[in-house]
Amino acid sequence: RRACALDDLPSEGVVAVTVDGEPVAVVRSGGDVYAISDVCSHADVPLSDGEVGDCEIECWLHGSRFDLRTGKPTGPPASVPVPVYPVRVDDGEVLVDVDNPLNES
Repeated sequence: RRACALDDLPSEGVVAVTVDGEPVAVVRSGGDVYAISDVCSHADVPLSDGEVGDCEIECWLHGSRFDLRTGKPTGPPASVPVPVYPVRVDDGEVLVDVDNPLNES
């Protein structure tokens, strides 16, 4: 389903969207586009308010970091992965499949 236009994404950064009622952070990092749950598994706050870099997103509240490809935490205090979703770009539109996460959260 359509999440946003590719042009809505900064060259290295994140846009918060809702896809079928699910909060999703659509992220561009290193030229690739990712879709990850926009809810930190540690503190239940939006990950889209955090920083992006090196294929990770960092939660602004406590500094937990998550791998954009796997959803796994790469830095404490989070210890539980967050869902990542299949994403593809079609004719300038970012499409996200929130019904079929790529990982088990």
